[in-house]
Amino acid sequence: MGRGETSWHGPPVRATMVVVPISRLHETDVDALRGFLTDVDLTVAGLDEPAVHLWVERDEHGEIVGSTGIELSADGRHALVRSVAVAPGHRGSGRGARLAEHALAEAAARGATRAWLFSRRSGPFWQGLGFSRADRSELAASLPDTQQVRLFARTGLLDHEVAWSRPLSPGG
Repeated sequence: MGRGETSWHGPPVRATMVVVPISRLHETDVDALRGFLTDVDLTVAGLDEPAVHLWVERDEHGEIVGSTGIELSADGRHALVRSVAVAPGHRGSGRGARLAEHALAEAAARGATRAWLFSRRSGPFWQGLGFSRADRSELAASLPDTQQVRLFARTGLLDHEVAWSRPLSPGG
């Protein structure tokens, strides 16, 4: 090493991206969320419905880098978790778990006692958050008026989905 140069012997330093805290989605941003969810191959049906509650994380430029949401049953006891996604460049940092936990806490705070979701690809992720495989017919019976259940039943996709569920503790 030359004069005035130093050597770093600690762990590698990763560049960090600034991410704005989770915030409620504004109705003017539904199209941006729709594009984000399309890019990560998630269902976009009903995002602008009043019963669908959505939250996003943004980077320092205002771009959506994560999303989460819930839709409650008519009686409020069941919540369908939906739209949990993280942009590829932000994965592996625990962001997905934080977004999912945010949705679960919101569902519990609104009175839901059980959370449900559809996921064919991310079973191990959801199991790590306490979910177990569930009967999709039971999910559909508990949440018959939700956008995803209606869409999947109408299109025949319900028979090909994998359902997951877990109880929610009061207050999150």
